[in-house]
Amino acid sequence: MEHEFEHIGKKTMLLNARRLIRATDQTPMILLAIEDITERSRLEDELRQIAAAMSEADRRKNEFLALLAHELRNPLAPIRSAVQLMQLTNDPEANKTATGIVERQVDQMVRLVDDLLDVSRISRGKIELRKQRIDLTSVVKQAIEDTRPLVKSMGHESTVTPPPEPVYLNADRTRLVQVLGNLLNNACKFTDMGGRISLAVEVADGEAVMSVRDNGIGIAAEQLPTIFEMFVQADTSMERSVSGLGIGLALVKNMLEKHGGTVGVQSHGLGRGSTFVVRMAIMESTALAPAAGVEGGGPDLTTVQRILVVDDNVDAAMMLERLLQLNGKQTRVAHSGLDALEVAEQFRPHLILLDIGLPKLNGYEVCRRIRQQPWGKDMVVIALTGWGQEEDRKRSKEAGFNAHFVKPLEREALMLVLAGKYPAAA
Repeated sequence: MEHEFEHIGKKTMLLNARRLIRATDQTPMILLAIEDITERSRLEDELRQIAAAMSEADRRKNEFLALLAHELRNPLAPIRSAVQLMQLTNDPEANKTATGIVERQVDQMVRLVDDLLDVSRISRGKIELRKQRIDLTSVVKQAIEDTRPLVKSMGHESTVTPPPEPVYLNADRTRLVQVLGNLLNNACKFTDMGGRISLAVEVADGEAVMSVRDNGIGIAAEQLPTIFEMFVQADTSMERSVSGLGIGLALVKNMLEKHGGTVGVQSHGLGRGSTFVVRMAIMESTALAPAAGVEGGGPDLTTVQRILVVDDNVDAAMMLERLLQLNGKQTRVAHSGLDALEVAEQFRPHLILLDIGLPKLNGYEVCRRIRQQPWGKDMVVIALTGWGQEEDRKRSKEAGFNAHFVKPLEREALMLVLAGKYPAAA
């Protein structure tokens, strides 16, 4: 039983009663035992809550792992089919279609892996922002362009309403493009074929207000409070043709909080669409400084010929070498750290694309030893690796790399490398 006492507050008590008969005169009596179990009851309630939370977390984890396996396998099926098609036919049109499929599906897998890495960085507090003055209109254009293939494939009608005049934010451009891209991707995925998607930007009370609206499946009222939590999805039914890992909105919320911004959601229920609203403080015009350009640019290598590719993955090295040869470059390949040093001394390349995780000698040590040689002091050495955390980039810079790129390297990025337009190693 519970009772509110005037001087000691609310208490929970365990009351036991037993009927007794006094032996001397057989008088009926009652024995009462009262125990204060307030603390025990509180601990039991906490344990029940912890057990329920752990059970829910375990359920979400299992759903996430099953979904992750599904999402990673999804792109593999069309990739394998496309490769088999290219092996069976020499038809240029069929091969062009197949290569387009491979490229799109690889892009999808890269996005999944990037989101997973961001989850890891968030959980360890490793997300770092590189803020600068950015033009919001350019961010909107980039996010729309990145989403265009998905919009087109699903037959959606999309509209964009840019701000009436230039709006500048103090923000990490890459992360803000990611925020709007995630919201637009979600709008596409959770709207049936031939739906309507819109992105509108306005200024109100010193803030940039970005609204992403769709006429899709909507969100149930009971899901609205948890929609920005990790691994939560509005719809996990097998009928949805396009899904995800349930981490995009959690990343959006985290990124905006680090920028001092907010994100909210509105929905009138299932089948009635959703609207996500992002708010960020704008920069005053008097405080505007020139926008930062490309960091740590290097020499123009578009006219050089000798390039060394170092990667212990034979297939990856071979394909990158072939791509460089198609661009008229002379190439050599090495598959270990020690081989890389030997080939670099003999070949004297203008550019080395160097993996980090190598047998015999890792890429950091290879770069250090190259920098110790007279012929290697001014050589352009770029890390091309699967290691992409901030500490990895810091180690690259300390080892003497000119820049740090995470695999896979897109052709456009390779062309920027050759043109000397790339960010510094850290």
